[in-house]
Amino acid sequence: MEELKSSLVNSVPLTPLGFLEKAAAVYGDCPSIIYNTTTYTWSQTHRRCLQLASSLSSSFGIARGDVVSVVAPNVPAMYELHFAVPFTGAVLNNINTRLDARTVSVILQHGESKLVLVDYSLTSLVVEAVSLFPPNSNRPRLVLIAGHDDDTCPAPITIDSGFCCTYEILVRKGDPEFEWVRPKSEWDPIVLNYTSGTTSSPKGVVHCHRGFYTMTGDSLIEFSLPKRAVYLWTLPMFHSNGWCFPWAIAAVGGTNICVGKFDAKTMYCLIKRHVVTHMCGAPVLLNMLTNSSPENEPLKNPVHILTGGAPPPASLLLKAESLGFIVTHVYGLTEAAGVIVSSAWKPKWDSLAASERAKLKARQGVRSGGLTRVDVVDPNTGASVKRDGSSVGEVVLRGACMMLGYLKDPIGTRNCMREDGWFYTGDIAVMHPDGYLEIKDRSKDVIISGGENVSSVEVESVVYANPAVYEASVVARPDDYWGETPCAFVSLRGGLKRKPTEKEMIEYCRAKLPHYMVPKTVVFMEELPKTSTGKIKKFLLRDIAKGMSSANARVSRM
Repeated sequence: MEELKSSLVNSVPLTPLGFLEKAAAVYGDCPSIIYNTTTYTWSQTHRRCLQLASSLSSSFGIARGDVVSVVAPNVPAMYELHFAVPFTGAVLNNINTRLDARTVSVILQHGESKLVLVDYSLTSLVVEAVSLFPPNSNRPRLVLIAGHDDDTCPAPITIDSGFCCTYEILVRKGDPEFEWVRPKSEWDPIVLNYTSGTTSSPKGVVHCHRGFYTMTGDSLIEFSLPKRAVYLWTLPMFHSNGWCFPWAIAAVGGTNICVGKFDAKTMYCLIKRHVVTHMCGAPVLLNMLTNSSPENEPLKNPVHILTGGAPPPASLLLKAESLGFIVTHVYGLTEAAGVIVSSAWKPKWDSLAASERAKLKARQGVRSGGLTRVDVVDPNTGASVKRDGSSVGEVVLRGACMMLGYLKDPIGTRNCMREDGWFYTGDIAVMHPDGYLEIKDRSKDVIISGGENVSSVEVESVVYANPAVYEASVVARPDDYWGETPCAFVSLRGGLKRKPTEKEMIEYCRAKLPHYMVPKTVVFMEELPKTSTGKIKKFLLRDIAKGMSSANARVSRM
């Protein structure tokens, strides 16, 4: 037994990087990436990633433990870098493309990035971010990503602007026989992801090879991803590394349909042209698809969608299903390497009414295989709440997919990763008798009105059901008498013959909700503010609501 134990200690560490080698060996002549009129095969992608890793090592001295940042949309280079950067032993840091220059600068300095690869469309953002570094500080070198199909630089890039070379030059001059650097341990870091900052200041989340290998396998199972799947990249790869799908698509030899910018028309065009089978995104993606379907005709071939973020309203799920989209609602977070809970479907639910099926799908569901345990507990005692669908508590997690910790933030790490081994998410939820989890709110989003706890998610689901509503978000508005009252921010569908008034919206909610949960204020906006991943920026809406004195007249249009 001791001999067997010793052999396990000396085993080769798990890593998702090996999936590319298999894809090249088995699916070498099959398309790996399609972007506009550019198409690569898996053999080409494998070779390009090795060449790029070779150049990063030889030209810039990138080595084990260095941080390499990327600021780019879902272009082929973004996909390749998920293999090429860790092939050098370095840590990949994808940066949200919609952040301002100051925040990007803070991230680059905090992560001590040695090199930044930048898409041509985002050069001014990164140049400004680097200019904000303190004098005499170590500044990262910059590499320009450009040259794919229709991509052209808006202006010549010179050495003076900080860019030392282009991405394609690095690929061309690299060694295709490069021996990539394997992790010494499964616990070696592979990525550094910064949280979105929608509820707090961004934190640097460090993940290891073991966690991402586990979650990649999880993605294959939970999404029932078949061999040669065709995946449309509507989910930003900088968002939790695209929920591990860069590696998962390689594992099944699938085709990555890359798209830098998209709208509903573009998505439907790509779905039809490439016979897309799978895609992911926030509920705003479903909104775009269901409100812009060509003549509202169902798809010829079903498309599987994983959607996470705010719980999608039942009405939205019903509409998506009627168009041929098979929706799976999931729950995850940056600290857990992506998706770790899904609304797994039970065969006995097939016979239920459509509205009841939609309600069940709106629940977050049960843990994935990569998560050891998930529970809803009293945050003060750690005791599990009753599984009755009404007793609320905080969602806690544990498993191999959890982060190693927050970079340079031991206090922040200890606050959420407790000594009992659980990670405390800050999400408020209930556990149903059948063991399915249902998120009720972020702890910051619970509205306490007259001593009653109001779930903003429940109010939003009712507002969303109004046929005139396109988007909705509910936050707390300070009130001199009640303490807080629900305030609904709403954007309306286009083409309405008559727009509802604030009074009509409130009356609509009053007919469907307990009195204390009805929004006392409705603010109409052209578009609700969102993060780059489609999540509504509730912190901005909270700031607006706080600026509305309860003694002042309501503001009903913005």
